[in-house]
Amino acid sequence: MSVSEKIGEFITIEREGRVAVLRFDRGNRVNALSVQLLRDLGAAARMLRDDVSTSAVVLAGGQAFTGGADLADPAMAERASASLLEKREMLRAGPDMCDAWEALDQVTIAAIEGFCIGGGVALASACDFRIAGRGAHFRLPEIPLGMNMSWHTQPRLVNLIGPSRAKQITIFGEKVEAAKAEQWGLVDEICDDGSALTAARRWADKVAALPPVSVRMAKRGITHAATALNAVSTFMDADQFALASTSEDHREAVAAFLEKRPPKFTGR
Repeated sequence: MSVSEKIGEFITIEREGRVAVLRFDRGNRVNALSVQLLRDLGAAARMLRDDVSTSAVVLAGGQAFTGGADLADPAMAERASASLLEKREMLRAGPDMCDAWEALDQVTIAAIEGFCIGGGVALASACDFRIAGRGAHFRLPEIPLGMNMSWHTQPRLVNLIGPSRAKQITIFGEKVEAAKAEQWGLVDEICDDGSALTAARRWADKVAALPPVSVRMAKRGITHAATALNAVSTFMDADQFALASTSEDHREAVAAFLEKRPPKFTGR
């Protein structure tokens, strides 16, 4: 028998046996991450961490996994007039959310449909496994927009796909189709479009059939071995984001995007 609960406005958690399925769905094709949704996703992960009745957590979006940060969110616009101290606090929601998902002792499996962009890649890379529909794609648009990739993501990508491919997806900002993502190691299984959640649930059921304490110890040991230096290399990435977002190149990138013209960068 499954038990369902609601967290915030857009998150539903359904538990059945030793598996929990968390869906975040804003009801549109973009499924963007508002600041409040980031906070709710972080809070949900911290709540799940205390749940000893589950061995695996499946994370799924709506029509798409997510198009990344919601640039239309009024809370995003508040950053422009905020003090540096206030801005640093505002920028904590994304990395705190990803860190909370990585810190889960349960095995986490992201079920990815459609696009997985920006913060979506950050969130998915904080999970243990990623299952993607054949038509899904991944992209990090931050560098071409004159920003940096933050949310403690870069070392996670290096852990998953190595430094050269991490540089490719981060620096060029180009779309990486699901098939290439699987070749790189960013995706663990490709399935038919619309069946990522079913496939991810199959992985979760395999985990749920195993001894829960042994699984948690193995996961934690492997994660710590792979990520021991991650905090050292990313402790300032939010500050770097705050700096990059004040640059002339960032303003030029946004203007060029809106005006549908090639940008002219100067390094200022």
